[in-house]
Amino acid sequence: MKPKRTILCVDDNEQSLSIRKVMLETRGYRVVSCTGGEEALERFKKGGVDLVLTDLIMPGLDGTKLIEEIKGLSPQTPVILLSGKVKIYDRDSKADVFLPKGMYAPAELLERIRLLLVRKRGPKRAPAQIAPSPSQTSAA
Repeated sequence: MKPKRTILCVDDNEQSLSIRKVMLETRGYRVVSCTGGEEALERFKKGGVDLVLTDLIMPGLDGTKLIEEIKGLSPQTPVILLSGKVKIYDRDSKADVFLPKGMYAPAELLERIRLLLVRKRGPKRAPAQIAPSPSQTSAA
């Protein structure tokens, strides 16, 4: 069985965070949830996070700043930015994907996560042909 991928979910709205956590855990992901950018950054620094899913508008360290910090530490870690405020979304964000809250289906979010994790891991390689070892050929 393949190891679970860990997703760091960040949102100051605990209800939204809880809904996302349940949705992801039922799909086999390990979820670490944080209600603020500072807390999320500290958790990210401990390692083991495969993808970050963050809200844009949060008190303190907001989503844009959090993404900058994370990409500075680990440029290859995929980040999805969620926001209900499409008009103030900064196109210069370093997020890999932007999804406006309430404008996407849960299936779309799950598919984006799956694709970003595949891209991070790289394409699947064909299994290498294994030549028989000398002890296997002489035993015949």
